[in-house]
Amino acid sequence: MKKALASWSGMRRYLERDMLALRLRGRVQYRCTTYPGMDGDCVFEIWIDGALAKRCALETVNSYFLEVGRKKTAAFYGKSEYWNEFWLLLNRICVQDRPAHSDDEFCEALSCYRNQKIQKSLSAENPLVRMFAILDRRVGKRTLLQEMDALERQPPWLRAFYLLRFSAEGLAPLQNTEIF
Repeated sequence: MKKALASWSGMRRYLERDMLALRLRGRVQYRCTTYPGMDGDCVFEIWIDGALAKRCALETVNSYFLEVGRKKTAAFYGKSEYWNEFWLLLNRICVQDRPAHSDDEFCEALSCYRNQKIQKSLSAENPLVRMFAILDRRVGKRTLLQEMDALERQPPWLRAFYLLRFSAEGLAPLQNTEIF
């Protein structure tokens, strides 16, 4: 388990019960999975209405790099060269410029969100921080109405979280549309 998340059950309770908007309680679940041999890495997932909405793990980022042609398959390299290229890409392509995120990036965003005011989180450069913030119970309807103007500037994966919140609060014309 990541050092930043010493107690996942406590963190999950914080995210799902303490900080989640009332109208989203029971609809949004956060999960953390570790597997033997993962060297302390985790797979963080956000589920909406029983469907996977976001996964944060090194493998998710690696798959994204392969899908968009930023990285060659392991057949072209030895194992160490393959992963060296991965780490270079991860450091070069910043978190706001890709839809896939690592478990470390999830933890960093969660820490940032927890340690700053909600208004700062809503306008954070990091889209993962904005994701946590838009689901937060401290964001009221007036603020949500202001955030509707920012919807088009959000990455496509994050727009779905905004639309979920708008719809849950009765602010979006998408109430009968399946978002996830």
